[in-house]
Amino acid sequence: MGVTDLGLLLRKARMEKKISLDDLQEVTKIRKRYLEAIEEGNYKVLPGNFYVRAFIKSYAEAVELDPNEVLNMYQNVLPPPETEQPETTVRTKRTGALRNTERIGKWASNIMVISFVVLILGIIYYFMSINYKGTSDASEDLPKKITDKAESPGQLTASGATYQNAPPGGAAVTPPVVQPPPAQPENDVKLAKSERGTDYYTVTGTGSLKIEVKVTGDQCWLKIDALTDPRQQLFEGTLKNGDSKSWELTSAAALRFGKASAIEITINGQTFPVGDQANVKNVQVDWQKPAA
Repeated sequence: MGVTDLGLLLRKARMEKKISLDDLQEVTKIRKRYLEAIEEGNYKVLPGNFYVRAFIKSYAEAVELDPNEVLNMYQNVLPPPETEQPETTVRTKRTGALRNTERIGKWASNIMVISFVVLILGIIYYFMSINYKGTSDASEDLPKKITDKAESPGQLTASGATYQNAPPGGAAVTPPVVQPPPAQPENDVKLAKSERGTDYYTVTGTGSLKIEVKVTGDQCWLKIDALTDPRQQLFEGTLKNGDSKSWELTSAAALRFGKASAIEITINGQTFPVGDQANVKNVQVDWQKPAA
C-alpha cells in the first residue's frame, strides 16, 4: 500500500460519515490545510514528523477508525517518528526537584521575614513598656503640692469635683472611624474536569485572565483561541525549548498542544503540568468574571 492509499482510506471514511473538512477541522482542532495534506499524502506541509502520526491518529478517531490499527497498517510508509531524547526525563525530574527546592526556599524566606517582623515588634513593645512604667513611677513620686500648683487654669473645682474645659460649642470630640478596606475577591484556579483528551479549568474571583505557556522540552507546536463570538485565533506556531508566550484576555480560551510533555501552563500565577506523555492535548480555561 502506498501513501495515497492511507489518504484514500481516511477520505473514504470521512465521506461515508458525511463529514466535511470544515466539520473535521472543528472536531479535531487541526487546520484544514493539514487535513488536506494528510489526504494527499503531502506530509511536508505538517510542522514535523511527530505531528504526522498525531494528526493521523486524531483524524482516524474522528471518522471512527481504529487509530492504532491504521498506524500499524501504514507504519512503513509514514515518516519515522522523532525520538524523545533521554535527557527529557532527566530534565523533567531535575525541573521537579528544582521546583521543590524553590518552594522550600520561598517558605523559608517567608518564615524568616515573619520572624524578623515579630522580633522588631517585640523590641518596640519592650521599650514602650519601660518608658510607660518610668513615666508612671515619676508621676507618683511628685509631691502633691506640686500637683496642685500645676493644675491648669482651665480646670474648675466645685463641690470637690473637677471638670475639664469643654471644646467650643459643648460638643464632644470623637476620633474619626477608620473603615477597613473592602475585601478583595480571592483568585481561584482549579481543574474542573478532564474528558476526551481535554482538561477544563475554571477561574473565579479575578477581574482578568492571564495565561502563560513555557516550553520545557525540545519543542512544541501550540494554538490558542479566544472563545469570543466569533472565535478569535491568538497564536499558532512551534516554540523551542525555553520559549514562552503570555496573553491577557477578557474571555475564556481554548489551547491545543502538539506535545503535552514538553510544555507547562501558568494561569493567573498558578502553574499546572499539561501532561506527562508526548501526545496531543487540549486545554480549555473558563473564566467567570466577578459581579460588579
